[in-house]
Amino acid sequence: MAANPSFDIVSKVDRQEVDNALRQAEKELSTRFDFRGTGAEISWSGEEAIGIQAETEERVRAALDVFKEKLVKRNISLKSLDAGEPRPSGKIFKIDCKVIQGIETDKAKAISKKIRDEGPKGVQAQIQGDQLRVTGKKRDDLQAVIALLKGEDFGVALQFNNYR
Repeated sequence: MAANPSFDIVSKVDRQEVDNALRQAEKELSTRFDFRGTGAEISWSGEEAIGIQAETEERVRAALDVFKEKLVKRNISLKSLDAGEPRPSGKIFKIDCKVIQGIETDKAKAISKKIRDEGPKGVQAQIQGDQLRVTGKKRDDLQAVIALLKGEDFGVALQFNNYR
Protein backbone atom coordinates (compact mmCIF):
# COMPACT_ATOMS: atom_id res chain seq x y z
CA MET A 1 0.00 0.00 0.00
CA ALA A 2 1.29 3.49 -0.87
CA ALA A 3 2.04 6.11 1.78
CA ASN A 4 -0.62 8.61 2.78
CA PRO A 5 -1.12 11.61 0.46
CA SER A 6 0.91 14.65 1.50
CA PHE A 7 2.08 18.11 0.47
CA ASP A 8 4.60 20.68 1.70
CA ILE A 9 3.90 24.23 2.82
CA VAL A 10 6.89 26.46 2.00
CA SER A 11 7.71 30.13 1.73
CA LYS A 12 10.27 30.47 -1.05
CA VAL A 13 10.95 33.33 -3.43
CA ASP A 14 12.53 32.87 -6.83
CA ARG A 15 15.64 35.03 -6.53
CA GLN A 16 15.84 35.43 -10.31
CA GLU A 17 12.35 36.95 -10.40
CA VAL A 18 13.30 39.36 -7.58
CA ASP A 19 16.45 40.26 -9.52
CA ASN A 20 14.40 40.89 -12.66
CA ALA A 21 12.00 43.14 -10.71
CA LEU A 22 14.99 45.00 -9.24
CA ARG A 23 16.52 45.54 -12.70
CA GLN A 24 13.19 46.83 -14.06
CA ALA A 25 12.80 49.21 -11.10
CA GLU A 26 16.41 50.37 -11.57
CA LYS A 27 15.73 51.12 -15.23
CA GLU A 28 12.50 52.98 -14.43
CA LEU A 29 14.25 55.07 -11.75
CA SER A 30 16.90 56.11 -14.27
CA THR A 31 14.41 57.08 -16.98
CA ARG A 32 11.40 58.56 -15.16
CA PHE A 33 11.22 62.36 -15.18
CA ASP A 34 10.20 62.70 -11.52
CA PHE A 35 13.32 60.78 -10.41
CA ARG A 36 15.82 62.86 -12.41
CA GLY A 37 18.40 64.53 -10.20
CA THR A 38 17.12 62.91 -6.99
CA GLY A 39 19.93 60.35 -6.73
CA ALA A 40 17.39 57.51 -6.58
CA GLU A 41 19.12 54.13 -6.69
CA ILE A 42 18.17 50.54 -5.96
CA SER A 43 20.62 47.64 -5.68
CA TRP A 44 21.39 44.33 -4.00
CA SER A 45 23.24 44.70 -0.70
CA GLY A 46 24.04 41.11 0.18
CA GLU A 47 22.47 37.77 -0.67
CA GLU A 48 18.91 38.47 0.54
CA ALA A 49 18.98 42.26 1.10
CA ILE A 50 18.14 45.21 -1.12
CA GLY A 51 19.14 48.84 -0.57
CA ILE A 52 17.16 51.82 -1.85
CA GLN A 53 18.41 55.40 -1.56
CA ALA A 54 17.47 58.91 -2.69
CA GLU A 55 18.07 62.52 -1.64
CA THR A 56 14.65 63.03 -0.01
CA GLU A 57 12.43 60.84 2.13
CA GLU A 58 9.48 61.15 -0.25
CA ARG A 59 11.61 60.10 -3.27
CA VAL A 60 13.01 57.05 -1.47
CA ARG A 61 9.45 56.01 -0.56
CA ALA A 62 8.39 56.50 -4.20
CA ALA A 63 11.34 54.35 -5.33
CA LEU A 64 10.20 51.61 -2.92
CA ASP A 65 6.68 51.83 -4.41
CA VAL A 66 8.14 51.39 -7.92
CA PHE A 67 10.01 48.29 -6.73
CA LYS A 68 6.89 46.84 -5.05
CA GLU A 69 4.93 47.42 -8.26
CA LYS A 70 7.53 45.45 -10.23
CA LEU A 71 7.42 42.60 -7.68
CA VAL A 72 3.63 42.37 -7.97
CA LYS A 73 3.83 42.26 -11.77
CA ARG A 74 6.19 39.28 -11.43
CA ASN A 75 3.76 37.44 -9.10
CA ILE A 76 5.92 37.83 -6.00
CA SER A 77 3.92 38.39 -2.83
CA LEU A 78 4.72 41.60 -0.96
CA LYS A 79 4.62 39.52 2.23
CA SER A 80 8.02 38.16 1.21
CA LEU A 81 9.54 41.67 1.26
CA ASP A 82 10.38 43.21 4.64
CA ALA A 83 11.00 46.92 3.99
CA GLY A 84 12.30 49.10 6.81
CA GLU A 85 11.54 52.75 7.44
CA PRO A 86 13.46 55.50 5.60
CA ARG A 87 16.45 56.63 7.63
CA PRO A 88 18.77 59.57 6.99
CA SER A 89 22.37 58.71 6.14
CA GLY A 90 24.41 61.84 5.58
CA LYS A 91 22.68 63.86 2.86
CA ILE A 92 20.59 60.94 1.57
CA PHE A 93 17.79 58.74 2.83
CA LYS A 94 18.01 54.93 2.74
CA ILE A 95 15.57 52.04 3.05
CA ASP A 96 16.84 48.54 3.75
CA CYS A 97 14.68 45.70 2.46
CA LYS A 98 15.00 42.01 3.19
CA VAL A 99 13.68 39.14 1.08
CA ILE A 100 12.04 36.64 3.44
CA GLN A 101 12.73 32.96 2.76
CA GLY A 102 11.32 30.08 4.80
CA ILE A 103 8.70 29.94 7.53
CA GLU A 104 9.79 31.00 11.02
CA THR A 105 9.16 28.53 13.86
CA ASP A 106 6.48 30.62 15.59
CA LYS A 107 4.55 31.07 12.33
CA ALA A 108 4.95 27.36 11.53
CA LYS A 109 3.48 26.53 14.95
CA ALA A 110 0.54 28.89 14.29
CA ILE A 111 -0.12 27.22 10.91
CA SER A 112 0.12 23.76 12.48
CA LYS A 113 -2.28 24.77 15.28
CA LYS A 114 -4.75 26.16 12.70
CA ILE A 115 -4.69 22.85 10.81
CA ARG A 116 -5.12 20.88 14.05
CA ASP A 117 -8.00 23.06 15.33
CA GLU A 118 -9.99 23.75 12.16
CA GLY A 119 -8.79 21.21 9.60
CA PRO A 120 -10.38 17.85 8.83
CA LYS A 121 -9.81 14.96 11.26
CA GLY A 122 -6.86 12.70 10.52
CA VAL A 123 -4.69 15.43 8.97
CA GLN A 124 -1.30 16.07 10.58
CA ALA A 125 1.24 18.84 10.07
CA GLN A 126 4.91 18.34 10.91
CA ILE A 127 7.43 21.17 11.08
CA GLN A 128 10.54 20.28 9.08
CA GLY A 129 13.09 23.06 9.33
CA ASP A 130 11.66 26.11 7.54
CA GLN A 131 8.70 24.26 5.98
CA LEU A 132 5.74 22.07 6.98
CA ARG A 133 4.72 18.64 5.72
CA VAL A 134 0.98 17.94 5.83
CA THR A 135 -0.26 14.35 5.58
CA GLY A 136 -3.73 12.85 5.60
CA LYS A 137 -5.67 9.73 4.64
CA LYS A 138 -7.65 11.35 1.81
CA ARG A 139 -6.68 13.82 -0.90
CA ASP A 140 -9.96 15.69 -0.35
CA ASP A 141 -8.87 16.43 3.23
CA LEU A 142 -5.60 17.89 1.95
CA GLN A 143 -7.51 20.06 -0.52
CA ALA A 144 -9.64 21.31 2.37
CA VAL A 145 -6.48 22.21 4.34
CA ILE A 146 -5.08 24.17 1.37
CA ALA A 147 -8.38 26.07 1.04
CA LEU A 148 -8.39 26.76 4.81
CA LEU A 149 -4.83 28.14 4.76
CA LYS A 150 -5.42 30.28 1.66
CA GLY A 151 -8.25 32.00 3.56
CA GLU A 152 -5.95 32.94 6.46
CA ASP A 153 -3.21 35.56 6.75
CA PHE A 154 -0.14 34.37 8.65
CA GLY A 155 2.00 37.31 7.55
CA VAL A 156 4.11 35.15 5.26
CA ALA A 157 3.72 34.15 1.60
CA LEU A 158 2.74 30.47 1.44
CA GLN A 159 3.22 28.08 -1.45
CA PHE A 160 1.97 24.50 -1.59
CA ASN A 161 4.12 21.97 -3.43
CA ASN A 162 5.10 18.27 -3.62
CA TYR A 163 1.42 17.32 -3.63
CA ARG A 164 1.30 13.53 -3.90
